[in-house]
Amino acid sequence: MALIRNPILTGFNPDPSICRVGEDYYIAVSTFEWFPGVGIYHSKDLKNWRLAARPLNRLSQLNMTGNPDSGGVWAPALSYHDGQFWLIYTDVKVVDGQWKDCHNYLSVCEAVEGEWSDPVYLNSSGFDPSMFHDEDGKKYLVNMVWDHRAGHHNFYGIVLQEYDAERQKLIGKPEIIFKGTDIKLTEAPHLYKVNGYYFLLTAEGGTKYDHQATIARSRNIRGPYEVHPENPVISSFGAPRNPLQKAGHASMVKTHTGEWFLVHLTGRPLPREGHPLLDPRGYCPLGRETAIQRLEWKNDWPYVVGGNEPSLEVEGPNIKEVKWERDWQEKDDFDSKTLNLNFQNLRIPLGELIVSLTDNPGHLRLYGKESLTSKFTQAFIARRWQHFTFTAETKMAFQPETFQQSAGLVNYYNTKNWTSCQVSWNEEKGRILELVSCDNFIFSQPLKGKEIEIPAEVKYVYLRVNVRIHEYTYSYSFDGENWHELASTFQSYKLSDDYIKGGGFFTGAFVGMQCQDTSGQNQFADFDYFIYKGES
Repeated sequence: MALIRNPILTGFNPDPSICRVGEDYYIAVSTFEWFPGVGIYHSKDLKNWRLAARPLNRLSQLNMTGNPDSGGVWAPALSYHDGQFWLIYTDVKVVDGQWKDCHNYLSVCEAVEGEWSDPVYLNSSGFDPSMFHDEDGKKYLVNMVWDHRAGHHNFYGIVLQEYDAERQKLIGKPEIIFKGTDIKLTEAPHLYKVNGYYFLLTAEGGTKYDHQATIARSRNIRGPYEVHPENPVISSFGAPRNPLQKAGHASMVKTHTGEWFLVHLTGRPLPREGHPLLDPRGYCPLGRETAIQRLEWKNDWPYVVGGNEPSLEVEGPNIKEVKWERDWQEKDDFDSKTLNLNFQNLRIPLGELIVSLTDNPGHLRLYGKESLTSKFTQAFIARRWQHFTFTAETKMAFQPETFQQSAGLVNYYNTKNWTSCQVSWNEEKGRILELVSCDNFIFSQPLKGKEIEIPAEVKYVYLRVNVRIHEYTYSYSFDGENWHELASTFQSYKLSDDYIKGGGFFTGAFVGMQCQDTSGQNQFADFDYFIYKGES
C-alpha cells in the first residue's frame, strides 16, 4: 500500500466530489468565477491525480458575465450511472447581502474528457446540489435551501426532490429532510446507501476555520435522520496547530478493493514563525485544497481512521500505484493549438479576437480589454498558486502608445486584490515598466516617479515573480540573462480568503499574463513563454 501525503490536490481545488467508475476514480472541484468551469481530476490509486477535464467550456453551459468575485460555479457533484457521468453544479449570481441568487443545472457525458451536454435547469432554491441514484432506479436531487427572511437563519435545511430523467425535470413536492445540527450553516449534501441505511453527508460551520463535515443516517430516504454519535466526522476546529485546517465539505467513496475513503476540503495556513502579522490560525494564499482520509466502519457508522482530525499522511488503498505524467510543463512555449487545462480566465470564454495561439505562432497573443477590476471582459490568462515557494516568468513583446494600455505579469486573488508588474507608457519616458497594486480596492503605484524606462531597441521584456512563503518580489530583464529586482516587496497573505473583504472569499491566488487597453484600441501583447516552477 502506498503512503498518501495530503493534500492530494494542491492549490485552489475546493469542495471535492469523488466518483468511482470501475477501477478509475474522479474528483470534481469548484472553480467559482474562473472559466472553463469545474475541474475533474483522474486517478487509478487515490494518490496520483491528473487534471483530466474542464467540462463547462462553452457559453451555452456557463455564462458568468458580471458575476461577483467568488460567484459562479459552487460545489459541483459528480456521479456515474446509466452509462454516463452526471455533473450537477450551481451558478451563483449574488454573494453579498441577504440573498444568494443561484441556479442549479445538470450536464451529462459518457466520457469525462468528452463534450458535455448543454445544461438542464433544475432549480434556484439554494446551492450545493447533488444527485443520488437509488437502487430502485429513482433519482433524487438534494441541495441546501437559502432563507433570506429577516430574523431567520439563512441556511434553512436540506431539501430532497425526485428527478425524472426522461422528462429532464424535477417532479413531486420538495421536502426538507434535514435541518442540520446546532453547528448550523448546513450545506453540501451528498446521499449514499450502505447496509440498508441512507447516509446524508453535509458540511457545517461555514467554510473557514470552524468548518466540519456532519453525517447522519436513516432507513428512509426522507428521514428522519439521526446524527453520527461522535459527530463531526472530520474537522480541524479543535486543532489550531494541525497543518491541515478548514477540514470539511467532504465526499465518500468505496474502492474496487472494498476500502472506504473520504475526500475533503482543507486549507494550509502560512507558517506563523517569523511573521507577527499572522493570527493564530493564519492565512491560506493557496486557497482551499483537497485532502483524503481513510474510513472504517463501526456499528454501521463511518469513522476517520485515527480520529476526526485530518492527517498529513494516510495509508492508501490496496491498489498498485499508478503515476501520471505531469499535467503541466514548467515551461510552456505556447506551441500547442490549445492552452493547457491548468490555464484559466475569468467568467466567460475568450474567443480568438481576444486570445490567440495562431496570430503569432509560438506565442500567446492577448488583445487588450478591460481592467483587472472588471467583472466582464478581461484579457487575463492565469494558473493557480500551488506552492508556498515558486518562480513564475514570462517573456513579452508589447508596444503601448498610451497610459491606458498595459500588459504584464499579475498575481491575483480577485478584482479588489492583486498586483501587477507591467509594461505601459507615460508622457515623460515613453514605454515604461511599472508596478501596480490593488489592496482591498486601495490602488497604488509603488514605483510612481521611478518607473523603469525601456530602451527603444528592446523588443521583449522578461518579467519574473519570486514567491518565498510570506513575501514576493518582481524582477525584470531586457536580455533574459541580467535580472534586476524591483524595490517593492508584497505580502503573500494579502492574496488569501482570510485577508480580503466582502462576501466573496472562496478561491485562491493565481499568477498569469494580462493585457488591458481601456482606450478601446485593442492593442495586443505577445507572450513567448510562461514558466511556473514550484519548490516542494
